[in-house]
Amino acid sequence: MTQGNSSPTHGPTIVVEDDRTGTSAASLRRAFLDHVHFSRGRPFERASPADKYHALALLARDRVVRRWTRTISAYAARDVKQVYYLSAEYLPGRLLVNNLINLGLLDDVKRVTAELGLEFADLCEVEPDAGLGNGGLGRLAACFLDSMATLGIPGMGYGIRYEYGIFEQAVRGGNQVEKPDEWLRFGNPWEFERPDRAVRVRFYGRTSRYVDAQGRSRVQWVDTHEVVGVPYDTPVIGYGRPNVNTLTLWSARASEEFDLDVFNAGDYERAVYDKTRSETISKVLYPNDSVQVGRELRLKQQYFFVACSIADLVRRHLAAHRSFANFADRVAIQLNDTHPSIAIPELMRVLVDEHALGWDDAWKITQATFAYTNHTLMSEALERWSVTLFERLLPRHLEIIYEINHRFLRQVQIRYPNDDARVARLSLIEEGPGGKNVRMAHLAVVGSHSVNGVAELHTRLLKADVLRDFGQLYPERFNNKTNGVTPRRWLLQCNPRLSGLIASRIGRGFMTDLGELERLRPLVGDTAFLEEVTAVKRANKVDFARFLRQTMELKVDPSSAFDVQVKRIHEYKRQLLNALGVIALYLRLRRGQAALPAPITVFFGGKSAPGYVAAKLIIRLIHGIAEVINQDRAADGLRVHFLPNYRVSLAERIIPAADISEQISTAGKEASGTGNMKFSMNGALTLGTLDGANIEIRDAVGHDAFFLFGLTAEEVAQKRAEGYRPARHYEEDAELREVLDLVKSGFFSPEDRTLFHPLIDELLRGDTYMLLADFRAYVDARDKVLEAYARPEAWAHLCLRNIAAMGPFSSDRAIREYANDIWRASPVDVELPSYEAETPHPRPLPSV
Repeated sequence: MTQGNSSPTHGPTIVVEDDRTGTSAASLRRAFLDHVHFSRGRPFERASPADKYHALALLARDRVVRRWTRTISAYAARDVKQVYYLSAEYLPGRLLVNNLINLGLLDDVKRVTAELGLEFADLCEVEPDAGLGNGGLGRLAACFLDSMATLGIPGMGYGIRYEYGIFEQAVRGGNQVEKPDEWLRFGNPWEFERPDRAVRVRFYGRTSRYVDAQGRSRVQWVDTHEVVGVPYDTPVIGYGRPNVNTLTLWSARASEEFDLDVFNAGDYERAVYDKTRSETISKVLYPNDSVQVGRELRLKQQYFFVACSIADLVRRHLAAHRSFANFADRVAIQLNDTHPSIAIPELMRVLVDEHALGWDDAWKITQATFAYTNHTLMSEALERWSVTLFERLLPRHLEIIYEINHRFLRQVQIRYPNDDARVARLSLIEEGPGGKNVRMAHLAVVGSHSVNGVAELHTRLLKADVLRDFGQLYPERFNNKTNGVTPRRWLLQCNPRLSGLIASRIGRGFMTDLGELERLRPLVGDTAFLEEVTAVKRANKVDFARFLRQTMELKVDPSSAFDVQVKRIHEYKRQLLNALGVIALYLRLRRGQAALPAPITVFFGGKSAPGYVAAKLIIRLIHGIAEVINQDRAADGLRVHFLPNYRVSLAERIIPAADISEQISTAGKEASGTGNMKFSMNGALTLGTLDGANIEIRDAVGHDAFFLFGLTAEEVAQKRAEGYRPARHYEEDAELREVLDLVKSGFFSPEDRTLFHPLIDELLRGDTYMLLADFRAYVDARDKVLEAYARPEAWAHLCLRNIAAMGPFSSDRAIREYANDIWRASPVDVELPSYEAETPHPRPLPSV
């Protein structure tokens, strides 16, 4: 750093811009060119787009590190309470633009690259999506980390550095084809490998009891197989403040590289067998668990990252404190669903076996430290692990779980004498004809001081149904924390036109206080402003149409209503209902029954789990429908497209362009949803059921600004209880019958006329997710949406009301609630270097 003189003659020291991390145009230009040359080893004129992208990323990373180290020092100096967020999934997406926005440098970097003759947008396209999650769960975790840094809440995320993330989806002949997602092929410029913090993790083996020097009975876990977990730290940058938190992802390495004796003897494959087996743990996101080997690997993954994380955070605590007496006052651990719930017996093992705490003291600390977020209402999705598998893979943890269960059930028996049925329902161990299983959700509830749902309906149904006995036993533990999304990525970054328009009227405070959007409400009667909102949407649609033409060779009409359903393909999310509704529209057009009020383009996107046969059939049906409709002149005004390989970066393009947001899951099945929030925030109107956070969105935007259809959760349950007969709807609704018969006839699969029989047969026999019961209401509701879209001024009025009402759906609000109600964690201010503090932060909103 260059400094002026400091003397009575020359006056006080003047700190000028740091040469390494300066933010002037000259510093940014030099940093970029230096990284191309010195970090990538290429002369500028011969550097590839990947070289230039990496140079930009390193330029940004350099400017983060000083804030990062200051943040770490500030947290340590003040001995603050740290929040540790444990999640098996993270979907951060691309980081370059997001990080430049949070640094306030996006426009400056764009200007520098333009002066060098480079297209900034092309360089951004080089960056792969970090697809370390399946969908909403992982994206929520990324939003939460962004909000924790932005609010100044001291915290870290822990997860797995999967070598291959969620697969890359291709479509061949209408069928999903999975290809490896090699997101690390060219390296990851955002992370720092930390081998000095490596952790040894044990599996298998047996337990051995002994008496220690104080005469206490103790347990050892011996004869184990060891794996090394190496942490990779990624900085998570706050917006509008200098705090930088950390996401630590663990990579599995062999404890021994290979057996040299075996290698020298010529058996090369066996020499590296252990290395290969160990490193498989962090190889791929969610291995197929339909076979025993896959189930074992998935449990290994969960324990691996949990054991590494517990070891790391315990090390951090003991570096500052001599004992565990104040552990729960300085540490909060949030379990993001049941995947990391093995952390509860792991912390007990560390406290009791490794640090010789008594059971009661260890259990008190454990319960006070952990909190559990539930993300599902479907009992079949609540994790259960075979006791046999547990006993072989994690024998000590099974013993601890049995001890937890023994003590817990004794409390239940005292509270509810002679109620054996309740005891069986509450037990952490499920006993049935298929053998014994460990109920991981039960473990999470018993071992935590807080259990939260993620939408008001979800939390209510958790207490009343899924975890009813626990809700009665521990009513004080249950609370609601409705999900939210970060407005930095899902408004400012993905929709700069709209965020710029909003800022021109109400200022930019909404980016850190989304409640400021309420100030748009008086403008719903301002015709000129509504026209500007409409112009923004039109421009976004034109951009998206251009993107589809350039990347997928799809021609779409930007003047049509963009009707969008993009999410994981699952029967309860009811993409099949949408597809059946599209067929109904098509048949009406073919008959000339009625013209569409407005042209409509229906977009589907999402991935099916590799082993999910029904979901893959739904994808194939959508393609069959699209193939017929898109070449039939009788269907003018109706087009259907499936967008392959749906991911965060594609979501950032389609959400700002969407007119209609399809949120049509069976009521009582979706925990919350966050896509519904992103679409509404960007001015799309929801066609949806009373499920998850849809209910709260509808209440916020107004019932007339939300197109509701379908049964309620209570009506779904009642129909089931009364003996639901789906064939009755087939018999009584002629249009539904025509649609189902057409699918079953093979019209959309001429090469195999029986291909879709399993889908139709399931609907007529069982219809688990009530598609036929909701079909008529859904078709009628879509008609109303198209009629509304055909009235542009009224439609714009409803769009603006949606945008203005989105304040409660910020992840900042959700994190404030977690911090205040569950974690008891307070914000910490971090000081910037003096030369940076001179620069207003954040800078003006980035341009388009």
